[in-house]
Amino acid sequence: MTERTADAGRGISLAYEQFGDAGAEPLVLVAGLGQQLHSWPAEFCERLAARGFQVVRFDNRDAGRSTHLRFRPPSMPAMFAGRWPSAQYDLGDMAADAAGLLDVLGHDDAHFVGVSMGGMIAQTVAAQHPARVRTLTSIMSTTGARRIGRPALSTWRLMAAKPPKTREDAVERAVRMFRHIGSHGFPFDEPWVREYTGQAWDRDPSSSGVGRQLGAIFRSGNRTARLRAVSAPTLVIHGDRDRMVHPTGGVATARAITGARLETVRGMGHDLPAGAWPALLDLIDNHAKARSTHAS
Repeated sequence: MTERTADAGRGISLAYEQFGDAGAEPLVLVAGLGQQLHSWPAEFCERLAARGFQVVRFDNRDAGRSTHLRFRPPSMPAMFAGRWPSAQYDLGDMAADAAGLLDVLGHDDAHFVGVSMGGMIAQTVAAQHPARVRTLTSIMSTTGARRIGRPALSTWRLMAAKPPKTREDAVERAVRMFRHIGSHGFPFDEPWVREYTGQAWDRDPSSSGVGRQLGAIFRSGNRTARLRAVSAPTLVIHGDRDRMVHPTGGVATARAITGARLETVRGMGHDLPAGAWPALLDLIDNHAKARSTHAS
């Protein structure tokens, strides 16, 4: 496993890593808001690769070691009012980044698995670049519809805190956040949260990228109508304890995409607890292989 950089086009470079055999079926993991490629734990990726996939995880634009834009992110009042910097991108641009990564890797198409904002990006790839998506798995995500999949008020309060200024502050804030939004039906892995957050700070201590990514979500608005265009076999996974994206977001996603199947993981919140991995790996694997069996 070696970190590499891909020119995804339009001035965007993406940092990425691969797991598994080069000839295996490609499966792309898309990270959530402000998250970096290693938010998909290496062991999780290795287990997927052992099931016969070439797994790709990458930093979205404005995260990790991928290209960071330089404009000032919009304020929350500006987002709600629809006032955008001229350079503000949307989820369609981030989906085009992912398609550009496939070009660099030499893949015509791939299985796409996205979590939270990554689910929104994966949905958008499937809607705007249908030939590039073998199957779609959208995890703990939503459609952008108002009053659907909204964070709990207690979560909004935590999100409103000022960005951390030191590595130590970032780690402590992440522990508080994931104790709140994490999977209360599974053990909380505080050492992993601390390790992930420290590594994330070392790779990219900036915070403005999160605001620009959030702007992309808000600017994309309600994508329900656009999701009608998704033709890839779709699996929607959501936890019943999610305080960041309310489970109504998963229900709405499954309803918006023709033929989509919704699976609820009991006790799961807005993270990927190791205790839920067996269920998640089976769901992703079986969904992807069901398509492959049908296609053959």
